[in-house]
Amino acid sequence: MRPETIDSQPRRQFLRTLSAAGAAVSLQQFGFLRRLPQVSASETQLAPNAVQFSADIEPLVRLLEETPRDRIVSVFAAKIQSGTSYREILTALLLAGVRNVQPRPSVGFKFHAVLVVNSAHLASLAAPDGDRWLPIFWALDYFKSSQAQDEREGDWTLAAVDESRLPPSHRARQAFREAMDAWDVEAADVAVASLCRSASASAVFDLMAHYGCRDYRSIGHKAIYVANAFRTLQCIGWRYSEPVLRSLAYALLNHSGEPNPATSDLAADAAWKVTQAKIDALDEQADGGRVDSAATLSLLDTLRTATPSEAVAATVELLSRGVASQSISDALFLSAAEMLSQQPGIISLHAATTTNAMQFAYRTAHEEPTRRELMLQNAAFIPHFRKSMESRGEVGLARIDATVEETPQQTPLDVDEIFTLVSTNRNQAASAMRYYLNAEGRPERLINAAQRLVFLKGTDSHDYKFSSAALEDYYAVSPPFRNAYLASAAHLLHGSEDRDNGLIAQVRSALE
Repeated sequence: MRPETIDSQPRRQFLRTLSAAGAAVSLQQFGFLRRLPQVSASETQLAPNAVQFSADIEPLVRLLEETPRDRIVSVFAAKIQSGTSYREILTALLLAGVRNVQPRPSVGFKFHAVLVVNSAHLASLAAPDGDRWLPIFWALDYFKSSQAQDEREGDWTLAAVDESRLPPSHRARQAFREAMDAWDVEAADVAVASLCRSASASAVFDLMAHYGCRDYRSIGHKAIYVANAFRTLQCIGWRYSEPVLRSLAYALLNHSGEPNPATSDLAADAAWKVTQAKIDALDEQADGGRVDSAATLSLLDTLRTATPSEAVAATVELLSRGVASQSISDALFLSAAEMLSQQPGIISLHAATTTNAMQFAYRTAHEEPTRRELMLQNAAFIPHFRKSMESRGEVGLARIDATVEETPQQTPLDVDEIFTLVSTNRNQAASAMRYYLNAEGRPERLINAAQRLVFLKGTDSHDYKFSSAALEDYYAVSPPFRNAYLASAAHLLHGSEDRDNGLIAQVRSALE
């Protein structure tokens, strides 16, 4: 039996509980947003050779590109008040990013202006109707910052595709695979353009997911870009896919100045070779099996010391023994969450966001070989992240599966108290959050409060990327492990005493 897809129960439950719950943190200052139209959940001068977009969206993209950063909130507030829709703004954000921001030398850094669009969109979906514009205003301002950085670094622009070199539609898929396998940027660019014009979105997704998970370069950002690009395209429409997926193919072929991986034996590709060697050992039954909490904890323990290749082998063994893929996913989610308490920071954050992306891709891919690759490569990435943490300094000994000592007479802190504690002592906040959940506190109150605090306090793309991933994945983890998983997020969430980011004041000023 296939796992739930992104449109099935866990995702519906995630959105339903958020929309039904009241906010745990009282934020009366959000009232000014009533001057903008509400966003319903359902609505959820260029160089001559630059890629051009369709006439319906090009003017809005150009406005975003040409408006100075200090006026971007006021200009787009006026556009929204005059009738520009949420979907149109989201489309302009994604397209302006792929045209103006280069996903090199690493698929990260300034390119987060593109990667964060889906995270901002998820935050909007998770917010009450009246708050949904706030992540979008933040993303508009963040794009201007990244655009300015790209200009300082050479002012890269996505060029128009070379129409004369496009392979015919019946050759597009094979041409794309040959180019990606050879790490040939120019051939991949024209092949993916032809593919977008002739193949289904699901077929293209499987191809991109295959190449997005094959190497750890860019600490998971390749897989993140695959998931976020397609998730945003699900909202804005496939007709905008070509420039987005040309940018994505370019990003996936980044190999950081190394020799061509197609003709070299490089450490970054070692686990992929093991995955390809072992994948055929998994038969069709490997996608079913039994949910086994003991197997989850066993794999979690293995992942603490395994090499990437050993992690792949251990995962294959469990699947071959009839353990359900859900139990493997639980171990991957828990391992990523455990790292947050062991070394809160950029590496553990990306362990969580990469696992979120790869598990989305696993649930979404249609071809069984692609799904198996994604699960095995997600397992391989966990030791890569652990090794990266070790290279940055001390890694703590906290264990996410450790028993939490609780005093029976103790009264759990309420949600507001927990997020005050997040600002002062994250370890205590994580314990308090776990105790609150174990005492049958409402998880949606924690999730809503955490998300609104990102709106108020978030200053970096990672605030949106991490919170959207961690809060969504609470419902993807099996019930016995959910509380421990969500509590670990306290190590990187914002607290109520953190400094405000000024976004609320900017938007209020623009609307007055």
